Amino acid sequence: MKRFATVLLFFLSSLSLAWAGDEAPTVLSNKTAIDLVQSHADYVWTLVAAALVFFMQAGFAMVEAGFTRAKNTVNILMKNLMDFSMGTLAFWAVGFGIMFGATSTGWFGTSGFFLSDFKVGGDPWVLAFWMFQVVFAATAATIVSGAMAERTKFVGYLLYSAIISGLIYPVFGSWAWGSLFNGSGWLEKLGFIDFAGSTVVHSVGGWAALAGAIVLGPRMGKYTKDGKVKPILGHNMPLAALGVFILWLGWFGFNPGSTTAANKDIAMIFVNTNLAAAAGAILAMVTSWIKFGKAEVGMSLNGALAGLVAITSPCASVSPLSAVVIGAVGGILVVLSVLFFEKIKVDDPVGAISVHGVCGAWGTLAAGIFNIGGTSLKIIGVQLLGITAAFLWVFPAAFVMFKLIDKTVGLRVSPEEELEGLDITEHGGNAYPDFEVYSYGGTSASSSSSGIMTSSSSATMVSEPEHAGAS
Repeated sequence: MKRFATVLLFFLSSLSLAWAGDEAPTVLSNKTAIDLVQSHADYVWTLVAAALVFFMQAGFAMVEAGFTRAKNTVNILMKNLMDFSMGTLAFWAVGFGIMFGATSTGWFGTSGFFLSDFKVGGDPWVLAFWMFQVVFAATAATIVSGAMAERTKFVGYLLYSAIISGLIYPVFGSWAWGSLFNGSGWLEKLGFIDFAGSTVVHSVGGWAALAGAIVLGPRMGKYTKDGKVKPILGHNMPLAALGVFILWLGWFGFNPGSTTAANKDIAMIFVNTNLAAAAGAILAMVTSWIKFGKAEVGMSLNGALAGLVAITSPCASVSPLSAVVIGAVGGILVVLSVLFFEKIKVDDPVGAISVHGVCGAWGTLAAGIFNIGGTSLKIIGVQLLGITAAFLWVFPAAFVMFKLIDKTVGLRVSPEEELEGLDITEHGGNAYPDFEVYSYGGTSASSSSSGIMTSSSSATMVSEPEHAGAS
């Protein structure tokens, strides 16, 4: 007992000495500690959101693979792998500097190339910010691959993927988002609203996809001799549906993560994002049901994506009710837009131009119309200016790029390679070796399975052989 008392006395004495040696907390020291915790939380949230956006690459790969034919699945997967890999290096080398570097003109940045803003021992925020931005750049690039699927040379794809990530996307991004780091874009100075990138990311990708699809031309067999649309069926709708759900999840990083801050604002952004996606899916289903007499799955899946794209710009600046309206209009627009582009013979196997280009423009306009702080003709005018500026920069630049690639290394595979399938001709393999039969001198998807698949760009349910669309 005596020994215990001695130990207790020693402990209490040590504790009192420790307290005596500490300075009393002050308002300033408490603020410093709180700011440090907030800073750490911002880093964690931004990087977690970046991981969610990165996971969207898997979603795009699944959607594109499911909406296209089995004989091109390996090619789709390789392109999605490479657009992120090529895009990462291009954005690291030049894209980030063009988009967020210091500028005296407001047109593009001139510093920060090769991540030179990072200094050992300095503020590492540039690393977290770069990581969040590079996954956005990759998203813009991968949008293009879906519209150009099933007939594009792989080497041509590698080139345009790097150019989009390193130049075309960053230039417009600097106009709208440059001040998020060291830049100062002319468009954002006017008050342009595009919180998470309906135009900066999605319309940029969509308008580049439009240019690519026009330069390439439609797939063989997409149109009959008299000009009628002939459905080319997607081979795996469960895969496409999985991809849409992955993208839906990833959008919870895409939109709320654009705060780059762990704060209460993300709650409304989460809600608005989810409401718009749901409304888009339902209205696309209803629209396709009215037009085709069936609740078509491809259109419904693209409707969810249309709602997500549309809410990306106004997610932080509209009410939940407005989010429902914005998503619903996006769901209707995507069905009508897909049919329009098919009618004018722009072949887009996955509906990327309609989902990202058209609905991205709608979402950017909606950010002005439904602005929770009030709207005006000036606000709407600036939104229209941003939408127009994006198209006038991206479409011509991408069109010239695709033409140059076509004249040099080539952009489109040969008719024989297209019929054979890009998996064999470009990569020497196939995605489903145990479920394929020999056709046209090589392996291709079995015709017995293709009759139950629906196309992303047509609501017509047709049972036909795999190569019927290319005969």
